[in-house]
Amino acid sequence: MFAVYLTVTLLAAAVNGVAAVADIVGHDYPKAQADRVRVPHSWVLPLGLLLAAGSLGLLAGIAVPVLGTLAAAGLVLYFLGALAAHLRVGDRRLGAWAVFFSVAVAALVVNVAYHGLG
Repeated sequence: MFAVYLTVTLLAAAVNGVAAVADIVGHDYPKAQADRVRVPHSWVLPLGLLLAAGSLGLLAGIAVPVLGTLAAAGLVLYFLGALAAHLRVGDRRLGAWAVFFSVAVAALVVNVAYHGLG
């Protein structure tokens, strides 16, 4: 079970870490996404910092399990908020969202399965 936990956690940390870097450095893709869901560009950096915190929290969770579980739960909530933003404006192009959400849910599931809730 440890191998599954570690693989999913590292994958989720990497995927969200790459997205965080794109947000933080001001890449065009996050700005285009913000425009599509009518979110101000000024939100891109704070949202990127949340992704970075989630990614680092997943990694920290390898040493301190509760941090990983909280980080994974936070990422699930983050992507539920992203879904709401997409649906609010009628944007049904949710392929990328589905990948990120699935990875976050998988990270939460393996964290709880491997470490338990407390």
